[in-house]
Amino acid sequence: MLVIKGAKVFDGRKAAPDGTDVAIVGNTIEAVGIGVGSGDATTIDGTGLTLMPGMVEGHCHPSFVGIDENADLGRIGPEEHMLRTAQNLKLLLECGFTSIFEAASAKPMLGVTARDAIKSGLIVGPRMLAGSPEITTTAGLGDERKRHIYEESFGLVADGPDEMRRVARECVRDGVDIMKINISGDEFVSHARAEITPLEDDELAAFVRVARAFHKTTACHARSSESVKMAVRHGLDCIYHCDFADEEALDMLESVKDRIFVGPAFGLVHNVVFEGERVGMTEDIVDSMGFLRKFEKTCETLTAIRKRGLRVVVGGDYGFNITPMGTNARDIAHFVKYFGYSPLEALECATRIGGALMSLPVGEIRTGCYADLLLVRGDVLNDVSVLQHRDNLVMIMKDGVIYKNQLANVTLDAGLIAAE
Repeated sequence: MLVIKGAKVFDGRKAAPDGTDVAIVGNTIEAVGIGVGSGDATTIDGTGLTLMPGMVEGHCHPSFVGIDENADLGRIGPEEHMLRTAQNLKLLLECGFTSIFEAASAKPMLGVTARDAIKSGLIVGPRMLAGSPEITTTAGLGDERKRHIYEESFGLVADGPDEMRRVARECVRDGVDIMKINISGDEFVSHARAEITPLEDDELAAFVRVARAFHKTTACHARSSESVKMAVRHGLDCIYHCDFADEEALDMLESVKDRIFVGPAFGLVHNVVFEGERVGMTEDIVDSMGFLRKFEKTCETLTAIRKRGLRVVVGGDYGFNITPMGTNARDIAHFVKYFGYSPLEALECATRIGGALMSLPVGEIRTGCYADLLLVRGDVLNDVSVLQHRDNLVMIMKDGVIYKNQLANVTLDAGLIAAE
């Protein structure tokens, strides 16, 4: 048994009473309370630190490996792409994300292979639910083909219900956990901007029927108001973005708030608007692409979504050069600054609510949950920005195994420490 004592505890919902200890047996939290643990337990003194659940990245693209444009993902060979994906996964764990919900794989099998390699111990990374590539239509987000040249991106193109069924079934055959579909366009697609909805209703219906038949979780890219409404009508589980949702769409989202999750993926929008210059996106370019308007609409929409009590997860399309992997925890502060969440509410989005999206006992410190824990230097309940700095993560534990230990004067049993 391992007991963590003396720390201030955020349990994924609230600050626990002073003096709360956490006892761990194997990979599971055995007990939480004052004075828990046997006398012969190994003890970690967390005095002056905050103990919290490992974070959950709810819109994660580990196979987005520092790209400038979507087509870059098709230009990387699969062997190199897998290696760089593994590098991102290790980085995510080092940044305190002990679980990730893959919002789409950049190529078929990258996510599935990475998930299985983590489970087997072949590579180091967070718990992972593996996503399909983003299923799209001709002229939709992820279709980079041109009349004069064929280019891959991150999309699997399917047109009409029959093709949609076939492509969806191929993803099932690959062994994915999550089926992802692009319903709306995006500012990065000149012919199909965010408020355009290329996907048709019968195509989405065919996709969902396959996913439901094989008991797969569904996720979608939905920026236009109509795409949000389509996602609700067809019963998708996780709806990303929702930037331009009108009042009818917001009412529909609220009507299913106990069933669905929303992921704004705000990091990309934020960084393009405020940091675009460093990748050559001048203010004129940002404005011409519609990002200034989208920034305002996203803040307005997500503030309304917060007030309506929907379950919202962090994760902001990290993995582009404009949104470097490893800066994912910035999303938590964005929720506070731009959407009106309290620090505690934003942390809940990054822990407990993310755990609910994973459908796993993670994201909370309570009896029976997996021992995925962080010891953090600083009071995260007053300043969530401390989570953006890896040096503040004094201890990182996943599945009862410690992957990082910077605790002074603490020697732990070798069985508790991950091999290098």
